[in-house]
Amino acid sequence: MLPLIESFVSIQGESTHAGRRCFFIRLAGCNLRCKYCDTPYAWDGGEMHSVDELTRLAQQSKAPLVEVTGGEPLIHGETIQLLNSLLNAGLEVLLETNGAVSIAQVPEQVRKIIDCKLPDSGMSDRNIFENYALLLPHDEVKFVVSSRRDFDWAVGVIDQYELETKTPNLIFSPVWGKVEFENLAQWVIDSGRNIRMQLQLHKLIWGDRKGV
Repeated sequence: MLPLIESFVSIQGESTHAGRRCFFIRLAGCNLRCKYCDTPYAWDGGEMHSVDELTRLAQQSKAPLVEVTGGEPLIHGETIQLLNSLLNAGLEVLLETNGAVSIAQVPEQVRKIIDCKLPDSGMSDRNIFENYALLLPHDEVKFVVSSRRDFDWAVGVIDQYELETKTPNLIFSPVWGKVEFENLAQWVIDSGRNIRMQLQLHKLIWGDRKGV
């Protein structure tokens, strides 16, 4: 059984899959408390559902893409079972994880989106950098930037762990209201790195709402 906070169909607002129709499974519970967290309602609570029930909801959505998110999905042992069940149902599966839990048991077919916690999050000491050795080319590393200090720290991580050789999907996103879009764009341009900038499409379209 897994604690479900919400499930819904929307467009994918982030990652290299931004703009695609997607079914979201948001699980409750998180082992971090980031200063900029925009989903604190997922820290605890939730209604218990079986893996079969969640898989059936995903199939009924008719969306070919499914994202399992949180909270932090990997704090629950049955999340691996859920990921396998979704794959077996013929779905394309994304997993958003905060980088502070091992991804070693995640099926290779799942496209992992790992959030690298930067200093201004208050959680940078919780990163499990050993995860980066397990990255596949279809996986992504996301850097949520609150300041120029965060940006420079992220570039240091990319260099130290040679992330540009592991995946082409290194994504920089501004913390809403903390970094001007234009400033982050210029930092990305000036870096000379094989990185990309993204904005959260769901917030640009619907604002800071649940279920989108």
